[in-house]
Amino acid sequence: MKAMKTETVKIRISVRNIVEFILRSGDIDNRSAGTDPAEAMQAGTRLHRKIQKSMGPEYLAEVPLSILTEYERGDVTFGLTVEGRADGIFAGENGTVIDEIKCVMRDLDHVEKPVPEHRFQVMCYARMVLANREPDAENIGIRLIYCNIETEEKKYFEESFSRKELEDFFDMLCSEYVKWEENRHRWVKKRDESIKSLEFPFEYREGQKKLVTDVYRSILRGKRLFIEAPTGVGKTISTVFPAVKGLGEGLAEKIFYNTSKTTVGGVAKEAFKILAGNGAKLKVVTVTAKEKICILDKPECNPKACPRAKGHYDRVNDAVFDMIVNEESISRELITEYAEKHNVCPFEMCLDVSLWADAIICDYNYVFDPNVRLKRFFVNESTPRFFLLADEAHNLVERARNMYSADLCKPDLLMVKRLVKDLDRGLVRLLDAVNRKMLAMSRECEKCKVLTDIDELAFSLLHLLTRLDKFMRGNREMQGHEEVLRFYFDLRHFMNMFELADENFRFVSDYAEDGAFRVRIMCMDPSAVLNECLESFKAAVFFSATLLPVSYYREQLGGRADDYAVYAPSPFLPENRLVLIGRDVSTKYTRRTDAEYSRIADYIEAFVNAKAGNYLVFFPSYKMLETVGEKLLNRVPGLIMQTPGMNEEEREAFIAGFSDETVNRTGLCVLGGIFGEGIDLKEDRLIGAVIVGTGLPQVCDERELYKDFFDERNGNGFEYSYLYAGMNKVEQAAGRVIRTMSDRGAILLLDERFLQSQYQRLFPREWADHRTVDLAGMQAELKKFWENGDA
Repeated sequence: MKAMKTETVKIRISVRNIVEFILRSGDIDNRSAGTDPAEAMQAGTRLHRKIQKSMGPEYLAEVPLSILTEYERGDVTFGLTVEGRADGIFAGENGTVIDEIKCVMRDLDHVEKPVPEHRFQVMCYARMVLANREPDAENIGIRLIYCNIETEEKKYFEESFSRKELEDFFDMLCSEYVKWEENRHRWVKKRDESIKSLEFPFEYREGQKKLVTDVYRSILRGKRLFIEAPTGVGKTISTVFPAVKGLGEGLAEKIFYNTSKTTVGGVAKEAFKILAGNGAKLKVVTVTAKEKICILDKPECNPKACPRAKGHYDRVNDAVFDMIVNEESISRELITEYAEKHNVCPFEMCLDVSLWADAIICDYNYVFDPNVRLKRFFVNESTPRFFLLADEAHNLVERARNMYSADLCKPDLLMVKRLVKDLDRGLVRLLDAVNRKMLAMSRECEKCKVLTDIDELAFSLLHLLTRLDKFMRGNREMQGHEEVLRFYFDLRHFMNMFELADENFRFVSDYAEDGAFRVRIMCMDPSAVLNECLESFKAAVFFSATLLPVSYYREQLGGRADDYAVYAPSPFLPENRLVLIGRDVSTKYTRRTDAEYSRIADYIEAFVNAKAGNYLVFFPSYKMLETVGEKLLNRVPGLIMQTPGMNEEEREAFIAGFSDETVNRTGLCVLGGIFGEGIDLKEDRLIGAVIVGTGLPQVCDERELYKDFFDERNGNGFEYSYLYAGMNKVEQAAGRVIRTMSDRGAILLLDERFLQSQYQRLFPREWADHRTVDLAGMQAELKKFWENGDA
C-alpha cells in the first residue's frame, strides 16, 4: 500500500513575535507609561553597542540563531522555523551563557525581576544554542542585563537551565503556536478555493474593466498605483475585487483597506459583503474606535476602572481562538459577543482577531501613525506580505503631516509642575530647567521663527522624560494622573519625532492661538516616512475621486519613479451635468464688501429657483456663510445652515432634511467641512451645488512655512501649500451632485479666479465643457439645461 502523501507547510516567525503572542499575560493598564520609548531611540542603540564592546574579545555579539521544528497534524507537516538574534554569547564559569540586553529609561529600583517576555526570549535563544552550537551540553545559562540610558547603571538577572527544561519549554511554545497556524492553513485553503471561481459581481461600466485590470496588474508586479476615479466609476468594488483575486492566488496574506471616515469604511464593508454573497469565503475585520466599542462610557483601561482589564491577556487568546474556529464571518456584534463570553476588552480583542483575518478595514492611523499603527504586522518584517487599498487618498497628505509633527507647549510644563510639586522635587527641577530654556527661546521669537536645531532643548527633554517615566510608574493614584500621563505621551511623541527629523522636517517656535509659546517639529514632506511604512506592503493602491494633480499626490504619498498613475473616465452622461463659472464674482479679501455679498446672494437665489429641488451652497468661512445667509432669508426655499461644532445628532438631522420629499432644501455649508465630502445624496435628494470661492486655506504662519519650504525645494510653494488643497475641497463639494447614472444636476463655481489657467488645469476632465456666465447668462443656461432634462 502506498504511503499517504503529506503536505508540508513552512512557517517562519521571530522569537519576539512568538513569545509575545503565546506567552503574554496580565492586565491592561494605561496608568503607567507603558513600553519604554527609548528602546527605539538612538541613545539606547548606542548604549547597547557600548555594553557589547565592553565585554571583551571573546564575547560574541549579535549572533543570528534559528531552529526548525516539525509537527505532524493529520495530512499536513508544519515546519516551524523560529529565528532571532542573541545580543551576546560568552563562556561563563559553569558553561555557555546567553545575554539579553535591555536599555531602558525607567529607574532600575523599579526593576525587581525580569520582564517575563524578556526572560522567555532569552530562553528561546538558549534552546537554539543547545541545538545548534552546544550539542553535548546538558546545561546553559542566561543573563538579562537592564541598563538605564541616562545613568548607565546596570542590573543583572542570571539563571541556569537544563537541556530538558528548555526543550520542554520550547516544544510547548511551538506546539501551541502551530495550533493557530493549522487553523489558518485549513481556512486559507477553503478561502482560496472559493475565490478561484469568483467573478466580478456586476456588469462592467465604461472604463471599469480597465480599472480592475490596472489594479490587478499593479498587485501582480508589486507596484504602487495612484487612481483618479470620479464618482460613479465603482472604485471600491473595482479595487477590492482584484485584491481578493490576488489574495486567492497567494500573492499576499492580507488586505488592508484604509479609510479616513467611518462612512467610507461602510462602503468597503459592503463591497466585501457582495463578494461573500457571490461565494467568496472571507474573514473581514473592521477596526472600531475604542470609544465606540468600549463597555464603559469613557475608556479607562486599567484593572481598577474596568473589570475586563484585570487578567485580560490571560484570557484573550482563548477568546480569539474560540471565535476564529467557530465563525466564518466576523462582525462588530460577534466580537462584542465573544469578548463578553470570555470577559476581555472588545477593542483589544478586535486587534488580535485582525491577525487571523483576510482583510482589515481601518483608519489610516492603524497603518501610518507612529503612535497607534498596528506594529504586530509591521515591525521586524523583512518580507512585504500585504496589499494596501487607500480610499479617499487625497486626505492622507495632510493627515500624514500631522501624524509626524509634534508640539511642546510651555504652559503644559507649568501645569505638570503644579500637579507634581509636592510629590517629586527632582522632577520639578527638570521641569524648571526645560521651562527656562523655553523662556529664553520665547524671548527670541516675535511671532514665528524657523530654528536651526533644538539639540540643547532635546537633551534636557530626554532627562525629563526619563524622570517622568519613573514618576508615572510610582504614582498611579495621584490626583491629575490623567493630565500628567497625557503630557508624558505628548513628550514621548515629541522626542520620537526629534529622532526621526531630517531634511523633510522643520523646527519652529511660535505662539498658539491662545498665546501659548510652543516649540514645534513640523513634517513638511511626508513622502519619506510614508515610503518607509509602505515597504511593509507588496503592493499599494491609492484612489480618490479628487486626486489631481496625480503627480503631486504620487510624490507626497511615497510614490516611486516606476509606479503607475491612471485616470478612470466617468461613466456618467455629459449631458446630465452642467458646470457654470460666474465671471463677475470674487471672494478675495479685498473684494469682500456688502455689494459683493449681495451679488453672491443674487446668483444663489437665481440658481436654486431655476428648478424646484434640493441644493447645497458651500462657503469659504462661517462668517461669509452667515452674512450671505441673512441676505437669502425668504428668498430661497427651505433655508438651513451648518453651525460650528454640530454634534452627530445635529449633523444627521441636517442631512435627513434632504430626504423629505414634501420640502425643498437649500443647505448652506462650509467648504471642506463635514458636509463637503463623504455624504451620498442620490437622485432628487440633491440636484445642484454652488461653490463660493476657490477653497484656498487661510493664510497663516503654518501655510507660509509650507510655501517657503516647497518654494525652496521645487518652486511650487503656492501650489503645494494652497492651490491643490483648495481645489480638492472644491471638487469634493461638487462631487456631491452626480452620484448615480440617473442623476442630473448643475454646479456653479462663484469666483472669477476659476477662469485662470492654473485653476482650470486642475479641473477634472468631466468639466471640460464648462460655461462662463454672468447672472443673466446663468439663468439662460439653467433654463435650457432643465428643460432638456424634462423633455
